[in-house]
Amino acid sequence: MKLFCTLTCLLLPAAAVFSQTGTVTLQGRITDASSGAPIPGASVSFSEARIGTVADSSGRYQFRRLRTGHYLAEVSSAGYSPIVVHIDAEADLVQNFSLRPSVIENRGVIVTGVAASTSTRNTPVPVTLVRRAQLLEAASSNIIDALAKQPGVSQIGTGPAISKPVIRGLGYNRVVVVNDGQRQEGQQWGDEHGVEIDELSVNRVEILKGASSLMYGSDAIGGVVHFITNVPVPEGTVRANVLGAAQSNNGQVGVHSNIAGNSNGFNWNAYGSYRSAADYRNRYDGRVFNSRFNERNFGGYIGLNKHWGFSHLIVSSFNQRIGMVEGEREAATGRFLIFPESPLERAATNEELDARKIYTPSQQVQHYRVISDNAFRAGRSRIKLNVGYQQNIRREFGEAEDPGTAGLHFDLRTLSYNAQWQLPERQGWQTTIGVSGMYQQSRNLGAEVIIPEYNLFDIGGFLFVQRSFDKSTLTGGLRYDNRSLHSLPLGEGGSARFKDFSRSFGNASGSLGLSYRPSADVTLRANVARGFRAPTASELAANGAHEGTNRYEYGRTGLRSEGSWQFDAGADLDYDHVSFTASGFVNRISDFIFYQRLRN
Repeated sequence: MKLFCTLTCLLLPAAAVFSQTGTVTLQGRITDASSGAPIPGASVSFSEARIGTVADSSGRYQFRRLRTGHYLAEVSSAGYSPIVVHIDAEADLVQNFSLRPSVIENRGVIVTGVAASTSTRNTPVPVTLVRRAQLLEAASSNIIDALAKQPGVSQIGTGPAISKPVIRGLGYNRVVVVNDGQRQEGQQWGDEHGVEIDELSVNRVEILKGASSLMYGSDAIGGVVHFITNVPVPEGTVRANVLGAAQSNNGQVGVHSNIAGNSNGFNWNAYGSYRSAADYRNRYDGRVFNSRFNERNFGGYIGLNKHWGFSHLIVSSFNQRIGMVEGEREAATGRFLIFPESPLERAATNEELDARKIYTPSQQVQHYRVISDNAFRAGRSRIKLNVGYQQNIRREFGEAEDPGTAGLHFDLRTLSYNAQWQLPERQGWQTTIGVSGMYQQSRNLGAEVIIPEYNLFDIGGFLFVQRSFDKSTLTGGLRYDNRSLHSLPLGEGGSARFKDFSRSFGNASGSLGLSYRPSADVTLRANVARGFRAPTASELAANGAHEGTNRYEYGRTGLRSEGSWQFDAGADLDYDHVSFTASGFVNRISDFIFYQRLRN
């Protein structure tokens, strides 16, 4: 933690080393392509630079003190097709935009979860972008539930508050969840462990389908779900929002509020949310006892956006309490039992079925994170540096006579890093060199133990290139990773419950893809990628009864890394009143790791 605080203090003022010369003014007008009328409120944003503005009543916009260089701008407004425009800002520039009216607004948006921001039409891998408005329209009980309606995306759920993303049939540790540029590291190996992200704090989601180990290393053989929360409001504005939500089945109620501002490049956001749900109903059981949950979350960021780049400090706190359904019933009446198989066993009353008090068994999940997200321009190059610290605390309570003492108590701490150097473009080639990885410590603080305590160190380096031609874009890259895991010993009853052992996994990955645009409305794409997944500590060394899954889990220390080869091909057709997407893939995974019943 001391190391992280030191890094953060160094990163925030680091921009001072970059020259403050070479700035330009970019301005222009945004109009309707059909009528020529101005479009008030239309937005112009540079996703990589984390800056944006809106047009005034006459459709005019302006950026002052914009550093010279190459930018990818997204221009959008409700009721129009968004466009993506390459801008070379070498001198003061007047750039006008025209938007076509459309009932479909999914064209031309920018993807940031790759080495360099690019239009969805230029990326050879299938990408789905979900905006905040779409998330709010989905009646859901958690953030993954809100995404499961997207094509190729589903979920595995063990209750209304617990869901995991599944992309093309792969989930758990085969899909990487990224939150503001950092891998979300919790206990994602477990069935009853969800994603610790406040749904109402998310501004945008990017779903990358298919092997993505080139950018994200181990685990991304199914795909990546990238959540983005820190989107600054336009310059010179302060915005406040209050959002309420309710659901009838389980009586869920929620409220979210935030306030954000941006003054002369200094921008900030603060939010808080609360959600509470009673037991859900089904037609067979009525109220399902102890399927209730509640959440209390808060967070925000402060940052500085200037012509040299940006530096943001992001914090969040996720706190969730979840009841765990046992389903035991009283033989005579068929009513759900409270505290079954204990001296306190009794049938639940109607009042207790309608209440929101969470009974044993239950679990409490806390996830804290601090992220320093930075991007600087150095001459014609661009440097991105993202360093984050996370702490995931998960406790399971199972004793009716001692409900305040956790049987299982996981404490996982992760320091992660991601650095990229985008070199100056040469002869049309865009090149990015990067390194990313993490250091983890997992400790058991409860009386019950399933997996050993361990230390993990992960590092990977990659090279990514992209070349755009008149109607096509070629991308490719190579990466090598090394992951080292040291499992700590634990004795029990005179024998070794967990042995002291170390494993190291080295893996190469890469991708090569092409997108082709035969017309303004048609995109064809193909991509081949190599991915991998190193075994987790639970797969290598688990040794204990897991009440949440009703099984005894036993690891195998000799497991090898999973490897995958995946081929994608697809086509997009985007017109003003209809949009059509078709894609197919072939995925071959070697050394696949799965649960197997023990014979003895």
